[in-house]
Amino acid sequence: MSKRMTLGRGLGALIEGADTSVRNRPGLVDSISEIDLSLIEVNPYQPRRDFDEEALNELSDSISKLGVIQPITVRLKEEGFYQIISGERRFRASKRAGLKTIPAYVRAAEEKEMMEMALVENIQRDDLNAIEVALSFQRLIEEFALTQESLSERVGKKRTTVTNYLRLLKLPSEIQLGIRDKIISMGHARALLSFEDPETQINVYRAILDEGLSVRKVEEWARQEAQEETPEESPSEKKPARKKTSVPELAKQAGKQLESLFQSKIEIKMKDSSKGKIIINFESEKDLQHIIEQIRIEK
Repeated sequence: MSKRMTLGRGLGALIEGADTSVRNRPGLVDSISEIDLSLIEVNPYQPRRDFDEEALNELSDSISKLGVIQPITVRLKEEGFYQIISGERRFRASKRAGLKTIPAYVRAAEEKEMMEMALVENIQRDDLNAIEVALSFQRLIEEFALTQESLSERVGKKRTTVTNYLRLLKLPSEIQLGIRDKIISMGHARALLSFEDPETQINVYRAILDEGLSVRKVEEWARQEAQEETPEESPSEKKPARKKTSVPELAKQAGKQLESLFQSKIEIKMKDSSKGKIIINFESEKDLQHIIEQIRIEK
């Protein structure tokens, strides 16, 4: 339960006379409270997928010595429980530090409002990786029926920035994992998007890792790939344009059913009218484990 008590040493020293109680009234907004950690649950809409263990331990050590300087933000749920809007790292680190309570801003928010607040607030931080930001952008667009223009205004970023992040989600999963883990830079990622064929993208990505190719080298490679003919070629020597095989309606429906089953993006590639392959994308080990479990169930 929430308590009428002083805040952690860090915040208490900074905000003299801060109100640390939860007022028992509806429409609660921005009151600061000291809340039992056992009554707080994490935010299912948290865009961050990975928490660095070393950084968490460092934050935990700091909290042990100084207390929680910046309160987390939560919303009051039914039956006296709370759900995190922002501050999950501080919440996790406080538990590691052995704290029983944590200072928190308590806000009145419906679930959809909470999701938007959590996504927008986290996007504006600098420590999310590019894929987490891209997935947050995509979710805001889908859940709130936003255009890229309106989304850019809402999160305070340029339209081109939003577009560039969303394009990352079109890259193969192997490359997305490399971006997520900061194995390659955003500059490399944008250069890889210049290659249309996913297999070429993966080959170039692996060359970046093996040979340490710079962004400029990858961009030059992309320009060479984009040239449809060399000066020595005559019109008769042009390579015929590759025809794209359309995906049959049956395959499209199968893809939708698989996406629903695995809760992951499904790609269907057709070689001709009757042959092709199905690609199941996943963003984390947890996603992969879910896919494996579903396959076992279906067996």
